[in-house]
Amino acid sequence: MVKPFDDMQRMNQTGIDNVMKMFGEWGKSWQAISAEMTDYTKRSFEDGTHTMEKLMAAKSVEQAYEIQSTYAKRAYDDYMHQVTKLGTMYSELAKEAYRPMERVMQTGR
Repeated sequence: MVKPFDDMQRMNQTGIDNVMKMFGEWGKSWQAISAEMTDYTKRSFEDGTHTMEKLMAAKSVEQAYEIQSTYAKRAYDDYMHQVTKLGTMYSELAKEAYRPMERVMQTGR
């Protein structure tokens, strides 16, 4: 009679442990994503500021157009790189968060 109760209690503890691991992984992943977004925002702002300084010092319309065109291409490329990187990070977040539950589903404990 005590054996089924012990088994059920052990399963509950395992489930709680797995949930805590999942939340721990989520926390680490969210911190990494947050740091990455902060870094990107800082880089983007600095690049925009530097470009604006160059535009203000431009000697001709053609030079200003070249500065603006170069900035637009660089900003777009950097943005696409960032989106790809974040997509990978979000995918890893989902995989890591699901891993403890996957093990429970496969083994039953």
